[in-house]
Amino acid sequence: MSTSTSSHTPAKGLVESRSIDWVPLNERHGRPWTLFPLWFMSNANVTTLTTGMLGAALGATFGASLLAIVLGVAVGTVFTAFHSAQGPQLGLPQMIQSRAQFGYRGVILICAIVVFSLVGFNMFNQMLAAEILTTSTGLDAGGGWYILISGIAVLLAIFGYSWIHRTQTWLTGLFLLTFGVFTVVAPFVVPLPADALSLANINWVAFLVQFGGAAAYALGWAPYVSDYSRYLPPQTSPARALGFTYGGVFVGAVWLMALGAFIAAGFVGAAPLQGVRDAADAFLPGSGIWLLVAALPGLISVITINIYAASLELITIVDSVRPIRPTRTVRVVACLVIAAAAVIGSLLSTGDFLSNFGSFLVILLYVLVPWTAINLIDYYFVRRGQYAVSEIFKQDGVYGSWGWRGLAAYGIGIIAMIPFVVTVWFTGPVAAALGGADIALFIGLAASAIAYLLFSHSLDTARERAVAAQDRIETGHEAVAFGRLTTTR
Repeated sequence: MSTSTSSHTPAKGLVESRSIDWVPLNERHGRPWTLFPLWFMSNANVTTLTTGMLGAALGATFGASLLAIVLGVAVGTVFTAFHSAQGPQLGLPQMIQSRAQFGYRGVILICAIVVFSLVGFNMFNQMLAAEILTTSTGLDAGGGWYILISGIAVLLAIFGYSWIHRTQTWLTGLFLLTFGVFTVVAPFVVPLPADALSLANINWVAFLVQFGGAAAYALGWAPYVSDYSRYLPPQTSPARALGFTYGGVFVGAVWLMALGAFIAAGFVGAAPLQGVRDAADAFLPGSGIWLLVAALPGLISVITINIYAASLELITIVDSVRPIRPTRTVRVVACLVIAAAAVIGSLLSTGDFLSNFGSFLVILLYVLVPWTAINLIDYYFVRRGQYAVSEIFKQDGVYGSWGWRGLAAYGIGIIAMIPFVVTVWFTGPVAAALGGADIALFIGLAASAIAYLLFSHSLDTARERAVAAQDRIETGHEAVAFGRLTTTR
């Protein structure tokens, strides 16, 4: 067995020792309800608020934007929540589990995409956080703010899983005391156009851009959502893990995106942070700056979540090239590399924030949709949650080095979406014929899911189940099929 699955007792201390290795049963802890504040606060930040302004930037009314936000988040969160339910069952990070579909080395492609997306998210998060610091202090420290912000975020990421959960729970209270009050008073002080809630003559291009941005934002957590549920006991009800994750993402994302759309409607053309400040100042002069300062911890915490997850993907990439022992030191170094990449990216980036962020979310949606379809189809319908954990860490194991079924289905999904995509660089012929409407999400989901189901008919799942059963006997690894558990915690 690879050292990656070693069930060694971790060194005691404040800093998490595990990374991509399986979490032994004697280290499982926590309750599924903690997933709600974790994912609520991950979405309750000004980056999410900015996402809610995408439709307004293209001419959507507040009513149309709100409808697109609710529908988009509702759709995107479905996939994220079902991935979260895998964590307690497998005790593994999401991308390591994806070796079963894409192969020991084939998963490098997906991991690289996820690392790129998380570094990109952190660049945008850092830009907003730095803008808050510049506004509140009057000091334009440039790259110095990026280093300070990332330094705090990476420190928490190094402490790891349990501290991240605790921090998100604490920050939920701060958010409710600040943005909760702001949300209640904003409708009374921010003037909206007379037709703000009208759904007549909907600008469908703007509607679908907002829908796609909201769906992509909610779906963006999917590749690492189970990283934050993998320490829960395997007896955890999958329905409860799914439900608390869905609730946290949905409430946090819809709340802040709706607030962003509301501010965009009331302060047409205003930059995200300036709009928040103006709205707060309209209620209580001078309070805007303090509201932005209160938003800063939430931004830093979500940067932490992205650093932690991306470090696991980076370790997975390295381990897929050359097996390594996933020590605490390896995880710390990976966290530092990811944080440094985002700082460098922020320093080199140029252009308008909102337009760049919208384009980034569109591309993210396109590249993640085929993966999520394949992973969920495999887990819930093909292998039904039964995996041989030790084999996942073997290049010559039962899952192979290159999972041609997953890779081929992923490629088919990407190709199928091309005629339907809408980006600033290219618009597919079908999308153009539809007036710029973007329905690539649904095409990619269907194409990848159907292709993977067809390819999976040749899988010897009976042999895999026998290997998984023997693996549990020999190593104590638990990988329990969904639906077999009825215990609730």
